[in-house]
Amino acid sequence: MTIQGAVAPLALMDRAKRVAAIAAEHADQVDVQGRFPAEAVAAMRSERLLGIQIPTAQGGEGVSVMEIAEICTTLGKGCSAAAMVFAMHQIKVSSLVSHGSGAGWHEAFMSRVAEEQLLLGSATTEGGIGGNLRNSICAIEVDGDTCRLEKNATVISYGDQADAILITSRAHADAAPSDQVMTVFLKDQYTLDKTQTWDALGMRGTCSDGYVFKGEAPAQQILPRPFAEIAAQSMLAHAHILWSAVWYGIAADAFARAQAFVRAAARRSPEAMPPGALRVAEASSLLQGVKASIIAALTQYEAVRGDEDKLSAMSFAVAMNNLKIASSQTILTIINHCMLICGILGYKNGTPYSLGRHLRDAHSAQLMISNDRILGNTSTMLLIHKQDTSLLA
Repeated sequence: MTIQGAVAPLALMDRAKRVAAIAAEHADQVDVQGRFPAEAVAAMRSERLLGIQIPTAQGGEGVSVMEIAEICTTLGKGCSAAAMVFAMHQIKVSSLVSHGSGAGWHEAFMSRVAEEQLLLGSATTEGGIGGNLRNSICAIEVDGDTCRLEKNATVISYGDQADAILITSRAHADAAPSDQVMTVFLKDQYTLDKTQTWDALGMRGTCSDGYVFKGEAPAQQILPRPFAEIAAQSMLAHAHILWSAVWYGIAADAFARAQAFVRAAARRSPEAMPPGALRVAEASSLLQGVKASIIAALTQYEAVRGDEDKLSAMSFAVAMNNLKIASSQTILTIINHCMLICGILGYKNGTPYSLGRHLRDAHSAQLMISNDRILGNTSTMLLIHKQDTSLLA
């Protein structure tokens, strides 16, 4: 059943596939040059994919996280950098949709995102906090109807290209580091002074440079809910699910190349089983496991969506953390298998079986957010929470 005013799922995926084809065409160039996937993002705008999560009341399409995850996977098969830009944008949109509804300025801004196809960036990391997005050093200053913020943001992915940035800070100068708010700043309301250039092993096209951010805007642009609630109730699930969907797409494309390699070998020597055939079967099993984990997380999220208590529960946080850990680790094993299957043709660039970009991009998965940090948080929760191990929970 299609929501009135929304596009049918098939039409949505047709749009996504057209974007993925453009992304794939430029993926190697984006990687080599370490440049923003401008062609892919222009195609996202042309296909009006940036506003699909916005509710229909604000001019969007009210698309579910399951459909957005499928788009992330589709884009990930073509260009992981373009897919990650799309995923990170949608994670920010989820915070607006979940926690900006009912607030006049934020509802109007959602309408602008849908109408103008604005690209949203994120500034949650900060120098001096060791990558812990749930702590801030900087504090927003509210002076009457105006707010001001200066932040040493060690990473703002596609900061130069974003049309607006959602940025975290302490709620006020006397607030504890974990007492945070998130504020929307439009491009003409801030300056970015670049402090670090993104020249990385993989995900080079995300252009995740570091900046000193300085912004001034109307105070109504501060989201009305504490960031602790935003992080637990929208960011956690959307980040781990959409990131995992991107990583799954990378691994799925690597698997398709390895399977094509073995099929070509089988055609050349039909009397003998190709040496990589068993590894293809093993990689297939691992790939199915990642897919099953993502689908299980999507099902669990849909079951509790809208219930703030369940979204903030330890059991939900542990489940989402486990998805991120499992998917980020398993895709490396899958791609390594594929590299062994394709051999030197997978190792070399410029062949139909090249996997160097896939492998380098996949190594980012364990670092976004650090698996060690997530495992530490999960271990603390498991001192209190008893994990449900039933199949039908």
